Order: sequence, then C-alpha cells, then structure tokens
Amino acid sequence: MDRPKTLFVALTFAALALYPLVAGSFGIDLVTKTMIYAIFALSLELLVGGTGLVCFGHAAFFGVGAYSLVLLSSSIGSASLWWLLPCCVLAAAAYALFVGSLSLRTRGVYFIMVTLAFAQMAYYVAHDTPLGGGTDGIYLTLAPILGGLDLSRSPAVYAFTLVCLATVFGFLALLLRSRFGRALTGIRINEQRMRATGFSTYGYKLAAFVISGALAGLAGALFALKDGYVNPELMGWHLSGAVLIMVILGGIGHLRGALIGAFAFALLQELFQSEAIFGGFAKHWHLGLGLAIIASVALLPRGLVGVPAQLRERLLGFKATPLAEISDAVA
Repeated sequence: MDRPKTLFVALTFAALALYPLVAGSFGIDLVTKTMIYAIFALSLELLVGGTGLVCFGHAAFFGVGAYSLVLLSSSIGSASLWWLLPCCVLAAAAYALFVGSLSLRTRGVYFIMVTLAFAQMAYYVAHDTPLGGGTDGIYLTLAPILGGLDLSRSPAVYAFTLVCLATVFGFLALLLRSRFGRALTGIRINEQRMRATGFSTYGYKLAAFVISGALAGLAGALFALKDGYVNPELMGWHLSGAVLIMVILGGIGHLRGALIGAFAFALLQELFQSEAIFGGFAKHWHLGLGLAIIASVALLPRGLVGVPAQLRERLLGFKATPLAEISDAVA
C-alpha cells in the first residue's frame, strides 16, 4: 500500500477513534453497526476480491458467530469475552470448514448456489428448532465481561469494535502480502496455471474460505454483543446479498473498498429511510437504495475506491496498466 492509501486508512481510523467525542448515542450506535458490517465485508472481500470466489451464503457464518455468543453466554451467565469470542470464531470456522470442503468441489454458479443452500439450511435450523428460538430469536440476558470494560454500554462496545476492525484490516493486509496471499491472487487470475506450477489450489481455497468464515463469525458475535439479541434473519439470503453489495459498491479487489462500501451502504440506507428528506417516499426506501446502487455500478465500474483513478483518466487521459491494478488489489 503506497503512502496516499496508507494515509487514507490512518485518517479513517483516527476519525473513527475521535468520533464518539462529538457524536450522540444514536450516532455511536449507527457507526458501531457499520463497523461490524465493515468487518463482515472485509471477510467476504478475502473470498471475492482475493480469491475470486463469489459466496452467496456468507450470512450463515455471521449468524453462527452471533448465535454462539448468545447461547454460550446464556448457559453460564456473564462470561469473559477473552474466551467467549474465540469460541464464536471457532464455531464459525468449523462450519465454514464443513461448507467449504463440499462447496469448493463445484465452480461458478454452482458454487454460488451450493453456498446459498448451506446458508438456508442454517437459517431453517435456527428458525424451526428450539435451539435458535424460532422467529422470536434469543436475547442476551447478561452482557459478557472484558476486564474492567462495561460492555453493556455503547461507548465501550464502540471502542472494542473499532479495535477489532483495525485488527482484522491489518491481519488481512499482511495475509494478502504473504506467500499465501500471492497464491490466492494467482488462483483468482488463472487457477489452471497455478495447478500446473504445483500449487494445491483446493487447499488454498479451503483455507481462505475458513479464514473468511471465521472473520464473519467475529462480526456476528460483535453484532450480538451490540444488540443483545439474535434471530434467524441474521442467516437470511438478504444479508448475504447486502454484504456482497457492500464489497461491489466499494470496489472489488481492495480492502479499502470493503471499508468504504460498508459505510456508503449504511449511509445510503439511513438517507433513504429519512422522512425529513424524502417524506412519504421513505417507506419505499428499498427502491431508492436499489436505484442508487444500480447508478453507482453503471457510473463507477471499479467501485467508489476507483473514483480517484477514474478522475485522473478523464482529466489526464492516463489509464492504469493491468500490472498496476493487480499490485493495487491488496491495498
């Protein structure tokens, strides 16, 4: 990542760290939710942008992490987050290992449909069995503890979520620069050539799938911690579609794009739901959001993260080379 991109990321996290000083409770809650979705989007970016695998059942891992936190907390009372959070991540990783070991034997649209099928299976387990509480869901009776941090208060959850977001972003940035990350890039560009050079592409893809599922489980656990409530809709196909839109909106192939896409999606959602701006049309906010996303995809084919390069091309007539685009994929 070159200096301007590093500066952008540093300023973004600095602004997030200072935001609670000037925001009210609603703003803190909204940005906390958006940061959780940013972690979720980063986990999917590893698959879509890093490996070339379009997963349409990613919400299943998000839901497994959320349900794990509530179920484990409810069974033993106020638990320590030091061991509770890793348990949620491991539960999501275990389910991702199961799903990935089977779904990665397929390709293209078949892979998309198989991952969707597994997500729907998880949805109906939570929806139709006492384990998931049915449509009513399950409430978190006692908030987990983390040292002296009171996680029943919004500012504390905000701070912890920000630390998790920064950690996940840094981890993925290092991972994509490693030999493992370069192998994933090679698989995305030309999997057959990677096989010909001796790489076990199935093992690499499965490892990426498990890591991605584990990070989605982390996001789900944080969501349950923030809201104190989970229901089967957390595993629904609409959430899988929403997080895929975040990645596309921000720009596929860029970690910064996942961040930007999550915040842009949340802001557009709040904008079109505002009765002060749109009046009675706010009840049809899905229509406005859909039109805005269609317009952004049509006008910004490389996503919001590609706006500076697109402006340079139009003003200076300069076009980035394919090699430059590939080297920028981990930024």
